[in-house]
Amino acid sequence: MTAATPRTIAFIGLGIMGSPMAANLVRAGHTVTGYNLTQGPIDKLVADGGRGAGSIAEAVAGAEIVITMVPADPQVEQAVLGEDGVLAHAAPGALVIDMSSITPQTSIRVAAAAAATGKGIRTLDAPVSGGEAGAVEAVLSIMVGGAAEDFAEAEPLFDALGTTVVHVGPAGAGQTVKAANQLIVAVNLQVLAEAVVFLENAGVDLSAALEVLAGGLAGSTVLNRKKANMIGREFAPGFRIDLHHKDMGIVTAAARAVEAPLPVGSLVAQLVASARANGDGSLDHSALLRGVERLAGREVN
Repeated sequence: MTAATPRTIAFIGLGIMGSPMAANLVRAGHTVTGYNLTQGPIDKLVADGGRGAGSIAEAVAGAEIVITMVPADPQVEQAVLGEDGVLAHAAPGALVIDMSSITPQTSIRVAAAAAATGKGIRTLDAPVSGGEAGAVEAVLSIMVGGAAEDFAEAEPLFDALGTTVVHVGPAGAGQTVKAANQLIVAVNLQVLAEAVVFLENAGVDLSAALEVLAGGLAGSTVLNRKKANMIGREFAPGFRIDLHHKDMGIVTAAARAVEAPLPVGSLVAQLVASARANGDGSLDHSALLRGVERLAGREVN
């Protein structure tokens, strides 16, 4: 871990993930000014020791580092590339780090637009994995695309947010790795959901079964993080099915572009889409269990 020099940071997007991430940067000694479309998360950041802004322009004024953490490509394009966005107002030489989960193509477009400003603005795409709990606990996995020297500058900031921080290649590479991550997570969630219904139908003690499974080769971060959701049927969103549906679209398109087959992934993408179509889009992605229960003929409230 690299020792962190205090930096002046603008943080755009204080949602489920962005809010605790911004707070962790404040705790690490940085000056953080946050902007969000709603006021509540801004007030929370101020209460945590940060500063609030009424616009992107106000947030990024004089910032050395600008971090964006928004839901999808359209929001990144508006926040970063828009007429009143980050690139229009960022200080010369600023480092813009997008930590959203978007397509590699959009990250590459953002990098090109930053270079075209003529202000020496640099970019990294640095999506994360670990969900809300990982953001709160500062144990995220962060996969970073961009220039190696820009990654080196940002690494102390990433160390305040996560425990696995890896530079994976040039612009867009971080998003490509994140797409693979979301593929793996979705498949793990689906098979965990299927195992839960199988175990319950067989009359096995579910908590005991998942405990022993977690200790063997079937164990995974997905099982450890999501078994309580499935046992208790508690699906308050840490990461919404709507967002995982978006991510499965990203990985499906990216895999097609490089001619990589996704036989299992394509099926799970359809099951995620089905969950969304059945009204579960606002629930945590562990609610894929509800789709398996529907297939099993159970009543799902």
